[in-house]
Amino acid sequence: MTRHPSPPAFDPGFTEQYRSGLSRVINPDGQFNVHRRGTDWHDINPYLYMLNASWRVFMGLILAGYLVTNLIFAFIYYYGVGIDHLRGSEAATPFARFLNGFFFSAHTITTVGYGNISPDGIWANAIASLEALLGLLAFALATGLVFGRFSRPAARIAFSQHMVVAPYQGGTALEFRIANRRSKNNLMELEARVLMMTVERTDGGPARKYVPLELERAKVQFLPLAWTIVHPITESSPVWGKTAQDIARLEAEFLILIKAFDDTFFQTVHSRFSYRPEEIRWGARFAPTFEVDEHGHMVLDLARLSELLPAGPPDAAPALTSG
Repeated sequence: MTRHPSPPAFDPGFTEQYRSGLSRVINPDGQFNVHRRGTDWHDINPYLYMLNASWRVFMGLILAGYLVTNLIFAFIYYYGVGIDHLRGSEAATPFARFLNGFFFSAHTITTVGYGNISPDGIWANAIASLEALLGLLAFALATGLVFGRFSRPAARIAFSQHMVVAPYQGGTALEFRIANRRSKNNLMELEARVLMMTVERTDGGPARKYVPLELERAKVQFLPLAWTIVHPITESSPVWGKTAQDIARLEAEFLILIKAFDDTFFQTVHSRFSYRPEEIRWGARFAPTFEVDEHGHMVLDLARLSELLPAGPPDAAPALTSG
């Protein structure tokens, strides 16, 4: 009798190999918890780094580059060609003359050229011409980076701080909540996928297993309010019959993948998140996040996205899919 090989286990790309000490697969900022070794300078892309850096780091690097470049050229003007070859740079002290060279460099690299200081001689003019060319190229690159950062679509989806195991239609459900942080752009055609990753001990040693969780509603058309994503804990659920201790023993991590269409940029955006066992609250439910004001407007309070209430009897608090 021919034995057919069993189909491979489901692996979304995080590998089934188990390594102890892993804190989580997806970090709270949505980035994968992977650091690379063995790369060389060919693998470094400064453009991608500057696009993905925070605004504080980005502006800090731009300012640092601007100051360092002007300092380098100030040293060249002062010690290389001689500060005497900059007409109008005369001052009472050497430090003041150096500052004049620094400010002449700033005027040259930005092509402002006030005219109060000017180069004198072939070498001084050659250095100033080179600096002006480098300044044009650098500011063109910086302008492209700023435009790229502003024009690149990115989802700003807020996730509740905790998952909850809440009463749901006479039973229980695993729930978490998301909302769009931006009020001026709409997310449409949202899709949610939830994977439960566990560590199982087998004859070959511990291995990571991934099981997609069936959701009560995996898609919504719009996200003007909060969306509570619900996994009913039925007999077919991998969470069925498990306690908080069981989930912790399995080193479970619930991986969240959100895909949506941003109608401001007309592009698809993605967001990721995960929950660990210590981030699950058992016997709780989410509080409402919106209300209607005196003008008849619905007001979403993002500060209440993670607010929890006691669960109460199973039949008294059915899970909501929005709110």
